[in-house]
Amino acid sequence: MSTTDAPKKPRETDDVPVPATLRKSLKNRHIQLIALGGAIGTGLFYGSSESIALAGPSILLAYLIGGFAIFMIVRALSEMSVEDPKAGAFSYYATRYWSKRAGFISGWNYWFNYILVSMVELAVVGSFVNYWFPAIPTWVSAAVFLVLITAANLLGVSKFGEFEFWFAIIKIVAVIAMIIGGLAVIIFALPTASGIKASFANWFTVGGGFFPNGLMGHTDNGWTGLLMALVVVMFSFGGTELIGITAGETEDPKTTIPRATNDIIWRILVFYIGALGVIMAVVPWNTIDGKSSPFVQIFDSVGIHAAAGILNFVCLTAVMSVYNSGLYANSRMLYSLAKQGNAPAYLGKLNSKGVPVAGVLTSAVITAIAVVVVFVWPEFAFNYLMSIATIAGIINWTMIMFTEMKFRKVVEAGGAPEDSDLAGKSGQEALDAIHFKLPFAKVTPWVVLVFLALVVVLMCFSASYRIAVIAGAIWLAILFVAYQITQAKK
Repeated sequence: MSTTDAPKKPRETDDVPVPATLRKSLKNRHIQLIALGGAIGTGLFYGSSESIALAGPSILLAYLIGGFAIFMIVRALSEMSVEDPKAGAFSYYATRYWSKRAGFISGWNYWFNYILVSMVELAVVGSFVNYWFPAIPTWVSAAVFLVLITAANLLGVSKFGEFEFWFAIIKIVAVIAMIIGGLAVIIFALPTASGIKASFANWFTVGGGFFPNGLMGHTDNGWTGLLMALVVVMFSFGGTELIGITAGETEDPKTTIPRATNDIIWRILVFYIGALGVIMAVVPWNTIDGKSSPFVQIFDSVGIHAAAGILNFVCLTAVMSVYNSGLYANSRMLYSLAKQGNAPAYLGKLNSKGVPVAGVLTSAVITAIAVVVVFVWPEFAFNYLMSIATIAGIINWTMIMFTEMKFRKVVEAGGAPEDSDLAGKSGQEALDAIHFKLPFAKVTPWVVLVFLALVVVLMCFSASYRIAVIAGAIWLAILFVAYQITQAKK
C-alpha cells in the first residue's frame, strides 16, 4: 500500500461522515456473544478435520500460535474502536487515519471476505441437514437458510443481537457438554468404536505421536505438518474482528469492547484447544476422516447416536450464526463505505429501525450465488472458497495492523477525535492516555505482520491455497484500479 496519499498533518475534525443514526442498542452480553459466535463455526466444527489430518495432535500448538496472533490483531482494532467507535470499523479507521484509498480497499476487501465466508457456510449447511434428511439437496438447504437469516437481519440491530446471543449460547453449552462428556469417557474408560482406550496419552502414542508429520513434510497427498495446519487454523479464527464492527452500535464501548477483547484468550483455550484436545483423546486423530464433524464423531464412537444428532444440530446452528454475523458485518461495512463516498449512495440509507436495508439485501443477493456454486461445484465450494476467504482475511488483518500504527502517529501529532478523551493532547501524553492500549505497540504490529507473511508463504505450498494467493493479488489489483476509476469520475 502506498503512503503517498497519507494525510500530511493530523485532521482537526472528524471529516469522515458517519451519521449517528445507527441505533446503539447492543448490550455487553450481545457483544460478548457476537464475538464468540463469529469465531466458532465451520472452521471449528467442520474445518478442524482438515487441520487435524495435517498436524495430528500438534494442531493444539497451531491453535495456540494462531490464537495469539489473532488476539493481538483484535487488540489493535479495539484500541481504535474504544477511542473512536464508528460503524465500518477498519474501513472508517483506514480512511481517517491512513487515506481514502486505504479505506476503500479495506472496506471492499472485508465485504468480499465475508461474502466468501458466507458462501463457505452455505456450502456446508447441507451436510448437517443431510445427517437427518439425506434426500434433501444441499442447494435447497442453502437457499432456505439464506432467506431465513436475511429476514432476521432486517428486524433491527437489537433483534440481531438477540438472535446471535442465543445462537452462541447453544454453541457454548454444546461445546462445554462435549468436553464434559469426553472427559467422562476418559475417566470411566468407556469402550469406543476404535477399540483404543480413551486417554490423553493417545496424543503421544497413536499414529506417530504428537508431531506425526513434523513441522513440515511432504507426502503423496501434498505438504503436511504443523506449519501447514496454521493456514487452516487462521481461517478458523476469522470473525473475531466482529468486535470492532459492533462498536458503532454499542451502548458503552469503553467498557464492553475491552472486556469482549480480553475474553478472546479463554475462548481460544476452551473452545479450540480444550475441545479438540478432548476429541483426539477419545477418537484417535488418524481416524478423523472429515466425512462428518469431529464433534459428531466423538459421540458416534461411543455409541451415543442421539447425542450425536443433537450435536449435529449445534453444528447447524453454528453455521447459521456465522452467516448471521457475516451478513450483519457486510451490511454495516457497505453503509460505512457509502457514507465515506466509497460506495453507491443508496447503500447508506437506513429504514425506521436503523437498519441499512440496502446493504443487507445487496449482500444477500450476491451471496445467493453460493446456492448455484454449491449445486454445480459442491467440493469446490468448500475447498477453494475457504482458501480465498483466508487470503482476504489476511489482507484485512494486515491493514488493521498498519492502520493501528497510522492511528498512533495521528494521535501523537494531536489529531485524536474531538469527542475522545485524547482530544487536546499530543506527543507521549496522548499515547499514554489511550484507554485500551495494544501491548508493546512499537513491536507487536511488526511481529504480527511477519507471522501473516509466513502464512501467505505457506499457502503457496498447497495447490488450493496457491490459487487463493494468486486470486488475492488479482483482487487487490482490481481494488486499486476500481478506486482510481471511482475517483476519476468525481
